[in-house]
Amino acid sequence: MKRLILMRHAKSDWSSGGADHQRPLNKRGRKSAKALGDWLRAQGLVPDQALCSSATRTRETLDLLDVHATTRHEDRLYHAGPVAMLKCLNEAEGDTVIMVGHNPGIAEFADELMAEPPRHPRFADYPTGATLVAEFEIDDWAQLQPATGRAAAFVIPRELLEESEA
Repeated sequence: MKRLILMRHAKSDWSSGGADHQRPLNKRGRKSAKALGDWLRAQGLVPDQALCSSATRTRETLDLLDVHATTRHEDRLYHAGPVAMLKCLNEAEGDTVIMVGHNPGIAEFADELMAEPPRHPRFADYPTGATLVAEFEIDDWAQLQPATGRAAAFVIPRELLEESEA
């Protein structure tokens, strides 16, 4: 079995100006990324490999998760669509892989991978920080096919932050 953690980057700072590729996380995004990392560790979902877009906001999101996985920062994941994401994932070597990317591609990829979507009202729009945990009955990522994933979990940062404040 292989497990994929498919995460959209946390909330970025639009006020920073500059090029889109260099846009950092904002304060809420940093807090959300840390909460997502805490959640992953609490669920026993620590990846052994990370595939991350080369953009600043995705790199920061991954760093703040504090998961210490073997990491590849991929230019081809910057605003990638499902085809590019699948090609990148087909080359993965870990048993539990986290992929950190951008919308709309990550939402489209998540939808294409699932045999049935998770029952969550925010799955379709995949807000910032949205995280899908999907499991596949394959031995190698090169065997991955669309519509074969089973959703083990789907969470958004707002849910985690509300729980921690309750």
